Amino acid sequence: MVLAKEEWGRLRDGSVASLYTLNESEDFCVKISDYGGTITSIVAPDRDEAGRQVVLGFDDLGGYLDSRFYLGCIVGRYANRISGGRFMIDGDTYQLSRNDGDNHLHGGFVGLDKVLWEARGLQDEDRTALSLHYLSPDGSEGYPGNLNVWVIYSLIDLGLRIEYWAETDQPTIVNLTNHSYFNFGERDDVLGHFLMLNSDLFTPVDKFLIPTGAVEPVEGTPFDFREARRVGERVDEPHDQILKGGGYDHNMILREGNELRYAALLYEEVSGIGMEVYTTQPGLQFYSGNFLDGSSSMRNGKPMVRRSGLCLETQHYPDSPNHPNFPGVVLRPGETYNQVTELRFKVM
Repeated sequence: MVLAKEEWGRLRDGSVASLYTLNESEDFCVKISDYGGTITSIVAPDRDEAGRQVVLGFDDLGGYLDSRFYLGCIVGRYANRISGGRFMIDGDTYQLSRNDGDNHLHGGFVGLDKVLWEARGLQDEDRTALSLHYLSPDGSEGYPGNLNVWVIYSLIDLGLRIEYWAETDQPTIVNLTNHSYFNFGERDDVLGHFLMLNSDLFTPVDKFLIPTGAVEPVEGTPFDFREARRVGERVDEPHDQILKGGGYDHNMILREGNELRYAALLYEEVSGIGMEVYTTQPGLQFYSGNFLDGSSSMRNGKPMVRRSGLCLETQHYPDSPNHPNFPGVVLRPGETYNQVTELRFKVM
């Protein structure tokens, strides 16, 4: 396995962004930048034993600097939405930046996706990995505490392991994920992909896509992916929650377990590419790319149209700080935040 580094481009302040290539073989390769911890490329083998691009991305750094769709990056400090950008810890109220209408989304205007991380390659007999570190200062986007964050991307057998770590010097909230968009086929949309989710329950949302606090069963709804079925089968049904999201943009509650466990399977019949998702996280945000609007061109000039990719964001529930019945997200001094997600590719 090989780890290589190259200069990728310059940020608007003149800082140099680098691109790291993690190669397991000719037909399995991952590229990651220290800008936003962004996965720019994953090439995985298809049924014809040829390497195929499976994530959406841009040709160069400029595409990522100008994008509003969070392609492939690490999002946080708090992934997903927080109602009104407000939350409380120990009786103290904190006001975050509001970058999604009146709400806070994916860490704010300058979240972890828009900064340059300190990168270090790790390579020995046991693994090829990229370690990223960033210190998010106290008060950044309204968050309390100096937060040290580490993300380690490691190659596993035909797959990628993502480890998240964080420590703080003040009580704060943390929820980190990767925001890659997947498409395993030749079509301009992912509606023909098959998806299975290890989830019996989901959290319904209001018109602003903020969870109401309720927990509902997937049975009898378009959110029932307990057996694999096509993403497009019910994506446009006149179901209240589908109408609010413009498709799927919902937190799926994964079956319980604190260890690394099976969360999802995504595959495409023609290419034969499949991906299993394993995680320690309690939830998975299934987003069917409803807000992609064709205003951006991806690599090779291909337009990024509606539903041209989908996200499977392993994370804690949206707006958890404001719902006592949701799993807790407060991190305190002396504690360590640690979550793991693995993307395991295979030919179906």
